[in-house]
Amino acid sequence: MAFSTASRELPGARPATRLHAVPAADRAVVRVAVLADDVFLRAGLLSEIQGKPGIHVVAGSPASADVVVAITESATELPALVADAPTNARLVLITGAPRPAELWTAIEQGLVVLIPRAELTTARVLRAIADAHQGHGHLPAELLGQVLHGLARLQRDVLAPRELMLNGLSRRETEVLRRLADGQDTAEIAAEMSYSERTVKNILHNLTSRLGLRNRTHAVSYALRNGLI
Repeated sequence: MAFSTASRELPGARPATRLHAVPAADRAVVRVAVLADDVFLRAGLLSEIQGKPGIHVVAGSPASADVVVAITESATELPALVADAPTNARLVLITGAPRPAELWTAIEQGLVVLIPRAELTTARVLRAIADAHQGHGHLPAELLGQVLHGLARLQRDVLAPRELMLNGLSRRETEVLRRLADGQDTAEIAAEMSYSERTVKNILHNLTSRLGLRNRTHAVSYALRNGLI
């Protein structure tokens, strides 16, 4: 499959929208790895983004990438495709219409932006890379509805029976962490929550053990950094 060098658009794509220029001093350099289950598609996409301002294409292993752009016919193959990518890399996926199971597979692999193959343009890929690097997610509306419905079902059927919320904490763990962050000690927390001090200490011990945290201070820092309290 050949890529157009005249228009710099991906094959069969819609006309690209013009992007506003960003001053070089304000433009962060994003390390991008391109992965594909078709060597020609990968080569075509690489030719489109290499040399673009603010993008450094990672050669070889994707282990140092900030953003991974993956092109695949089926998201079922995604885990093997991105196996060498860092766990904190943000994923831009270019694929057809994924089935619900494939969409969840992509989310498990770090999906941030999904671009349908039918809507693919060079400008769209560049915007997706910038959005992913900044933590701005995007899914087509019909897929977003599937995700929200799935999250509601997960909370109702799996997490709630275990007294957990979608953020991975229980309600009482969240409350204890909030009070610790406000400067209360375990005795004060126990009194205000009508627990024994031993119960509060057990809540904190179970929380730190489950999340691999070192101590209470680390737990509060983790919760604040991840927006859990």
